[in-house]
Amino acid sequence: MKKKTLVSWSSGKDCAWALQVLRQDPNYEVIGLFSVLSEPTDRIAMHTTRKALIDRQAQAIGLPVHYAYLPQAPCSNEVYESVMRQAVAEFKSLSIECMAFGDLFLEDIRAYRESKMAGTGIEVIFPLWNQPTGQLMASMLEAGLETYISSVDLKALPASCAGKKLTAELVASFPEGVDPCGENGETHTIVVNGPMFAERIEIELGEVTVRDGYAYADLIPR
Repeated sequence: MKKKTLVSWSSGKDCAWALQVLRQDPNYEVIGLFSVLSEPTDRIAMHTTRKALIDRQAQAIGLPVHYAYLPQAPCSNEVYESVMRQAVAEFKSLSIECMAFGDLFLEDIRAYRESKMAGTGIEVIFPLWNQPTGQLMASMLEAGLETYISSVDLKALPASCAGKKLTAELVASFPEGVDPCGENGETHTIVVNGPMFAERIEIELGEVTVRDGYAYADLIPR
């Protein structure tokens, strides 16, 4: 019997591709998405994704999205973990058996997620784990994933990258040491089309702002 699964949804390319992989796996049934928003901004923090855009993504994917809200920004880890505990309790009531994350190779992040979910009865899975990120990026782009850079770490990339469409040519221009998938936090992305979508989401680029060492692009659904 397929395991009922939620995909942790950041709005970016890696979680979208994790969803695509799981939809082709006979062992799992993805029944929804899960996103954590900042209550003061109504956005996903590092991706700066508007809730309205996440709603459009969920509609295009054909799955419900479950939201949890962080009451302040920035938010302490203690508050974050409290919010997550409440969310996990809700998932148990929905008979969720697995939670999937789009993490690629950061061992400390994986260990943290596994430790916090230990004893909950919900299995943590990583559909993309340890895939070579250059090959993974090429596979995503070749499959038609359309995604835009929503934020960049200015220690790794210039502010001009924020808001750009992610292409093979742009990835090839990244400086040496920058992960193609941005797994070290160099970039965060927002997906607007791909094989997991029934329709493309039309967007327009709003303001690009720079603060605290990052450049953020406001991507607005039309």
